Amino acid sequence: MWGLVPLFWPLLEPAGAVEILAHRMAWSLVFVAVALLVVRRWAWAGELLRQPRRLGLVAVAAGVITVNWGVYIWSVNSGHVVEASLGYFINPLVTIAMGVLILKERLRPVQWVAVGVACAAVVVLTIGYGRPPAISLVLAFSFATYGLVKKKVNLGGVESLAAETAIQFLPALGYLLWLTARGDSTFTTEGPGHAALLAATGIVTALPLVCFGAAAIRVPLSTLGLLQYLAPVFQFLLGVLYFREAMPPERWAGFALVWLALTLLTADAWRAARRSALALRAETSRPSVTITTGTTSAVRNADSVASGPDPVDARP
Repeated sequence: MWGLVPLFWPLLEPAGAVEILAHRMAWSLVFVAVALLVVRRWAWAGELLRQPRRLGLVAVAAGVITVNWGVYIWSVNSGHVVEASLGYFINPLVTIAMGVLILKERLRPVQWVAVGVACAAVVVLTIGYGRPPAISLVLAFSFATYGLVKKKVNLGGVESLAAETAIQFLPALGYLLWLTARGDSTFTTEGPGHAALLAATGIVTALPLVCFGAAAIRVPLSTLGLLQYLAPVFQFLLGVLYFREAMPPERWAGFALVWLALTLLTADAWRAARRSALALRAETSRPSVTITTGTTSAVRNADSVASGPDPVDARP
């Protein structure tokens, strides 16, 4: 669903990107609120309101994902689907770089090579486009920042989206009312079908998230991380094969370097995960006196495996 979402945004024209974004923010809250009412999960809201620091981080996450959503909608409807897909290809590498610069994490040699190859890819693509791939970089850095903040907030996927869209709701509603007052809103002027599509932005946003949340507790994290590469793959294929965007040789070269970096990163993550699993089995096979300490150490090592960023719970 995340990979095919570029097919949806053009259906909302003649609405502009900002109007679509405002509807997405408003209707997402409606959809998620209904879902939370059905499952009766509201205890987290009172706890969050009593923690100003976490609430502030939620506000930061809401602001960053607003930028991400807005740029993505604009890029798709402006004929930049391929460049947008690049943003989500390089997102894991940006996340690793932010881990080093902000969290002072240490990288393995192969991870350094992958980051270096990604930097070379950006240079090649800059030459190919005649400018830096600004859309890709904004999408990658905004989504990586969003993931970093989300780790600090530590809320479930649906709850987190509810909190973020609650913060987005009033500005979005105010903008939509202002558009209506000016007579520029397409929600009431383009017929019931168009209005229904705009309302469906909440479902398009939240339904993949619900599926993601269900999958996250059922499949290994490494598998989930690899599956997340499918979204930009689908977006890239749509850009090239369906929207017929140009792909001159220098762009193919830049994308090839990005894919090489991701291959190195994935192979290194699998190798590290395998070593950690072997270490864990070795520790648990020792006498019971040493199991507790050994297992804790092995689990800590396993937790430190960098298979790209931890999966996060919002997408284009």
